[in-house]
Amino acid sequence: MSDPLQQHLAGILAATPPAALCVAFSGGPDSSALLHALAHLPQARTRGLRALHVDHGLHADSAAWAEHCRRFCATLALPCEVLRVHVDPASGTGLEATARDARYAAFAAHLHEGERLVLAHHRDDQVETVLLKLLRGAGPDALGAMHALRTLGRGQLWRPLLGLPRAQLRAYVEQHGLAFIEDPSNADMRLSRNYLRHEILPRLQAHWPQATDSILHSAALSRAAADALRTQWLDALERLRDPATDSLHAQAWLDLPPALRDPLLDHWLHGRSLIAPTTAQRRQVERQLRESRPGTLPCIRWPGTELHIWRGRLWSVPPAPAIDPQWQADWKGEPLQLPDGGELRWTQDAPPDLVIAVRLRRGGERIKPAGDTHTRALRDLFQQGMVPPWQRPACPLLYAGDELIAVADRWASARGKAIFQQAGARPQWHPAR
Repeated sequence: MSDPLQQHLAGILAATPPAALCVAFSGGPDSSALLHALAHLPQARTRGLRALHVDHGLHADSAAWAEHCRRFCATLALPCEVLRVHVDPASGTGLEATARDARYAAFAAHLHEGERLVLAHHRDDQVETVLLKLLRGAGPDALGAMHALRTLGRGQLWRPLLGLPRAQLRAYVEQHGLAFIEDPSNADMRLSRNYLRHEILPRLQAHWPQATDSILHSAALSRAAADALRTQWLDALERLRDPATDSLHAQAWLDLPPALRDPLLDHWLHGRSLIAPTTAQRRQVERQLRESRPGTLPCIRWPGTELHIWRGRLWSVPPAPAIDPQWQADWKGEPLQLPDGGELRWTQDAPPDLVIAVRLRRGGERIKPAGDTHTRALRDLFQQGMVPPWQRPACPLLYAGDELIAVADRWASARGKAIFQQAGARPQWHPAR
């Protein structure tokens, strides 16, 4: 075997576990070189080599690009599955980030158990990633750049080309006469990575010829530092986190040094499938913790995440959908979907003739819980019962006629209790988040 790229991949495959292989195939020159080289290695084909192409639907030619990827794979006798995703340009996280999140979510959902998703990221991509992270104020973990291997869905994400320059992949494409897609967005200087690639890096390398080596050396040092710190903040996470609620002790988190505080927060949020904050948003969380007064319920929001400070703890949830407080429904025993995505069920089958009106809070509601001598405002019950503030707007209120007989499955009046006893079932509330 005389081709350097194929030799490189053959050597890496020989040293890795025999997992199935799936190439993330954009149809661009880098992924075309990767897929073509793997297709010519018997040890890759025996691992069930296949390709996944994501159609973001953001360009008029995206369907033609998907068809090109199918034809390219057909010439190699490889299966190619096209995944279509929806990208919301108004998500608030930026088009690049939103498309990337949608792409990786699609990959994660379509990976087989134990399969490796092979990406064509190379040495130059690694340099760009380090600089972009630096310009965003990242810490050691992010400055350590892209991992060669990490968990993704039911399998793993694998980058076997991080030690090779872009020029070697482009030379492979030219040598083999590979057809590839030229995405016009790669020339759009409004996109940060393109501006860095075409305008900034060439100037850096012209003045500092060793720039690439120096940047990657710094990334390696940052990765080593991040790995050393990781054991410390993972230990801190165990101390701060309540397993029952997956919330964090707020003051103890704030008291940590930033080198532990920041990666701990990011790791906790990612574990809940939420988005980590920017530096500015992180500082806002810290400021709220230092300055918020007793009785307030601070909430810091950014695209994809809400962070609540409540009862001395940090709670993270997805953004709440808009809820119409005038929503109401007649509950006839079937599982009832609530406006926030939650659900109301009976603990057992209720009589078919039992119909309960379900509404949401509109303000001023009161109930006299069975056995209580006083009528209570819902606001007071929620506070005493530790119902999280973000769940209260969609908490189902159960009515018999115009009388409030129960607040979800938390409080019931004497009449509500009697109705439930006669029905032989009790309501059960499953909040959305």
